[in-house]
Amino acid sequence: MRKLGRTSDHRTAMLRGMVTYLFENGSIETTVTRAKEVRSVAEKMITLGKANTLHTKRQALSYITKEDVVKKLFDEIAPKYADRNGGYTRIIKTGPRRGDAAEMAILQLI
Repeated sequence: MRKLGRTSDHRTAMLRGMVTYLFENGSIETTVTRAKEVRSVAEKMITLGKANTLHTKRQALSYITKEDVVKKLFDEIAPKYADRNGGYTRIIKTGPRRGDAAEMAILQLI
């Protein structure tokens, strides 16, 4: 796991927020290293959504910060990938950021 220059609490909070935003909007623009971390968590959440039991709903609710996003995950996003084993997201590199030349990427649900 990458530390991303943050304390563990800050890192967890950031990842939770980014995963929630990804499921809410379908794509996010961020740095490549963050995108790779968010991808790993997001794919685990979609896999939980595919099981669709009370237990997996509670697990998703404990991580994703908005209830309506969890509902969307279980009702719309996860069923879309029912016949697919992993690889639910795509990372597209978009070049360096203007301020600090950090390598940027768009992370999107396929």
